[in-house]
Amino acid sequence: MPSVAEIRAFIGELTDVGTVAALQEAAAARLVELDAAKRPVITPGRIGRITTTITPACLRRLTGTVGDLNRTGSRFDFLLDEDSTDQLRRDPHNTRFTVPEGEKRFRLRKFPAPCIELTDIPADS
Repeated sequence: MPSVAEIRAFIGELTDVGTVAALQEAAAARLVELDAAKRPVITPGRIGRITTTITPACLRRLTGTVGDLNRTGSRFDFLLDEDSTDQLRRDPHNTRFTVPEGEKRFRLRKFPAPCIELTDIPADS
């Protein structure tokens, strides 16, 4: 296998834009593969927390259970636990989600997978 220095030197000698672009695409695809291998598998039934990257801010750090996923696996339903449901219901900054007073667990539909941080330990670990 060539060293990183040898690969850089090889790329530095390329004169065709198409070839350099193809190498760049291959490197980007490999980075996605390596990143996906490190990420825990999100599946229905797992317990998680909403990350701080989500907008609107009223959803940040709420906890619950992962539900059904969409066809592409990029979005899931997310069923808030009772404490988080109550927190969302009472948040004065929440202008988007109407949580009925009697509802124990509120379901967020089509929630983006990158905004779910798993907090449970999978059974096969």
